[in-house]
Amino acid sequence: MELNAKDVMNLRNETGLPMMACKAALIEAQGDLEKAKDLLRKQLKGKMDTKTDRASGEGRIAVALSREAAAIVEVRCETDFTAKNDKFVSACQKVAELAIDSHAGDVPATAAMTALVDELRISTGENARFARGHKLVQDPGSGAFGQYVHHDGKTGVIVQAEGNVSDEMLRKVCMHITAAVPRPQGITANDIPADIVDKERRFRIEQAMDSGKPKEIAEKMVEGGMRKFFEEVALMEQPFIMDPTKKVKEIVGSGVKVVAFLRWQVGEQA
Repeated sequence: MELNAKDVMNLRNETGLPMMACKAALIEAQGDLEKAKDLLRKQLKGKMDTKTDRASGEGRIAVALSREAAAIVEVRCETDFTAKNDKFVSACQKVAELAIDSHAGDVPATAAMTALVDELRISTGENARFARGHKLVQDPGSGAFGQYVHHDGKTGVIVQAEGNVSDEMLRKVCMHITAAVPRPQGITANDIPADIVDKERRFRIEQAMDSGKPKEIAEKMVEGGMRKFFEEVALMEQPFIMDPTKKVKEIVGSGVKVVAFLRWQVGEQA
């Protein structure tokens, strides 16, 4: 059959696949564009399934917000080139928007998310995969969510706060969480995970013992060091990245309470 060159080009633009593959699919589908797309998905997904053992160390963080929820997701691929591709960026954002419709907490890959990732695997030829997702929720009108994704897409933050707080303020807090060194480990000292606290305390005890100080002095050294540690890694106690003369809690103000945050970086887990 004779093919319209425009149809072949349209199929190539939609799938990102080579012209000859698109032409062959259109011939088999008797010129039906939708059938040709289905044929390509079926044919090439099978080929891509044999490549799932390839390392996917690059990717992108994407975030979606609504009045009542915030979702953050990580989608992996093999190369930085693909992670910056407009089609990959757009698909990651759609996955985040789909995560908004999931239940609160850890978000598993849904059928719709899997379909989006499968299309990326087909069009890029890389082992794209959904790595993880999480959703925060709140009662309507009780507070607000903030978000920030760094320009390279490799780090993203969502923040949940209660009280009268502006979107701009929450965005600044998210930017602080992205850039702060040390990385914040909790909102306040009481929120620092126990395993992190225990590890730090053991380290400081070993240091004190190695110094040969008397027990009483060593214990005071450890407690003083732990207070300093909490100030360094508790979000509210950190010097604000945009104005180090003030702590984050001073910037946020007494009428606002940060209740949760997530800072995700490509490749750190999953």
